[in-house]
Amino acid sequence: MGTSARDLAAATPATRDRYVDLIRVASLAVVVLGHWLMAAVTADGRIDNLLAVVPGLQVLTWGLQVMPVFFFVGGFAHALAHRSRPRYAAFLRARLQRLLRPTMVFIGVWGALALAVQLLGADGGLTGVALRLVTQPLWFIGIYLAMVAFTPPLLRLHERWGWGAFAALVAGAVAVDVLRFAAGVPYVEFLNFAFVWLAVHQLGFLRADGMIRRPALLAATGLAGAALLVALGPYPLSMVGMPGEKVSNMAPPTLALLCHGLWLVGAVELLKGPGARLTARARVWHAVVAANGIAMTAFLWHLTAMLGVYGTLLALDVPLPAPATGAWWAQTPPRLLAAAALTALLVALFRRFERPSPPAPSDGTGGPLAALGITLALLGVLSLSTTGFAGLLEGHTSTLIAVRVTAPAAVAMALAGWFLVERAGRGR
Repeated sequence: MGTSARDLAAATPATRDRYVDLIRVASLAVVVLGHWLMAAVTADGRIDNLLAVVPGLQVLTWGLQVMPVFFFVGGFAHALAHRSRPRYAAFLRARLQRLLRPTMVFIGVWGALALAVQLLGADGGLTGVALRLVTQPLWFIGIYLAMVAFTPPLLRLHERWGWGAFAALVAGAVAVDVLRFAAGVPYVEFLNFAFVWLAVHQLGFLRADGMIRRPALLAATGLAGAALLVALGPYPLSMVGMPGEKVSNMAPPTLALLCHGLWLVGAVELLKGPGARLTARARVWHAVVAANGIAMTAFLWHLTAMLGVYGTLLALDVPLPAPATGAWWAQTPPRLLAAAALTALLVALFRRFERPSPPAPSDGTGGPLAALGITLALLGVLSLSTTGFAGLLEGHTSTLIAVRVTAPAAVAMALAGWFLVERAGRGR
């Protein structure tokens, strides 16, 4: 039986930075709530984006697009974890256990459902949309896997160059956007999946060593930079992807999104004092510990819950108002409560796969095998985020950068990568 959240909270050492745990779970909660609000299913089973229906709401993404905060917190945690487990294979297993196991269970369950639905010929309407949509959040898992993989070399660069290592990543992001927008170099934009997100991740290293001493300057610089780029450059207002847009700040990431990340990191650092005082309260800290113990499971299944609620409404012939109308907003609170309740049920079913296992014995080797494993896992997960589970039997493909991929191939890569990471460096 695992240790309870109350016991874990009571056993927390005084040296732990509780505020980091708070902003980790808060950022994922904001992402989940944002997804529930943005997706608006119509009576014919089509899913609209609320931000496209009401473009004026796109400015809210400057406060609610908080994925950079989660990656920043990841950098902080990875720096501490690698210093306690410097062996590459052991570090990867320790960091990925609570990430890959629930992800592989999610992939397995949805893969089996998708196959059954298509064999029965019931993959039309909202069901078909669900098969394509539920895997989209896996892009976040793939990027996070890349961050874990690159932590050892980037942490060494940080320890030698400090802010200089961060500046080099920013310079890379600037160069990519110049080549993309000014020179029209094809495919170069995809390099910013690395430069932008790893720069935000690098800020976590700087925080771990107490090197972010002027968060107000960081926030102001980021906010001003993002505003100027959107006002004067080819960058859209929204900090999340929008249907049909020629340029997205998210896919692939742009310099504007990096500036947005700087402003958010500076903002959360400015709130560190009040946040630390809040998490010093026993009840608050217990809630934070409990939420962190199920956060990844909730993130993986929250779209399933949302689509389940909409599917139930359609099956019961409950009228679905047009998005952003008065009737739609009136229906939103009970719909969100139903999605939260269904997510809680799914978490209760699958949370055990997120529980950490005792450390496995290691013989101190396995670095190359672990590197191969995490590469396969991140490619598989990223590929599945683009293909979805629709068209399994028809050989449906999608493009990951410039490579055509299928869902079965993506699943195979993800499972093989997970297996290799788990086996790398284990003692006989």
